Amino acid sequence: MLPDKQLIDRVRKIIAITHKNVEEKKMFGGVCFMVNDKMCVGVRRERLMVRFDPSILDEVMEIEGCRPMDFTKKVMKGYAWVDIEALGTKKKLEYWIKLALEYNKLAKPSKKEKGQ
Repeated sequence: MLPDKQLIDRVRKIIAITHKNVEEKKMFGGVCFMVNDKMCVGVRRERLMVRFDPSILDEVMEIEGCRPMDFTKKVMKGYAWVDIEALGTKKKLEYWIKLALEYNKLAKPSKKEKGQ
């Protein structure tokens, strides 16, 4: 499945307003935005992957269009999929990106490959 290019562009524009240390990597069958060397949000076909504070899981799962991320058939705590239909407005997309960026400040950096 190819990632949604329009959604990638929308995410890129929102993140670029406030963050300079952003890297785009291919993963999870789409594009992941690494902010300050930490996984933040990702775009996969017709959905957004969001990394958030696991302590607010119940609150996040109540939001329409959101479901647990179970990429490996196991629920990943602090990650969710948000259906593209729930991201129709700029305000809705900004909500999810802001949620991920807030947690990004607290999150541990992704593990570096050996030799880096």
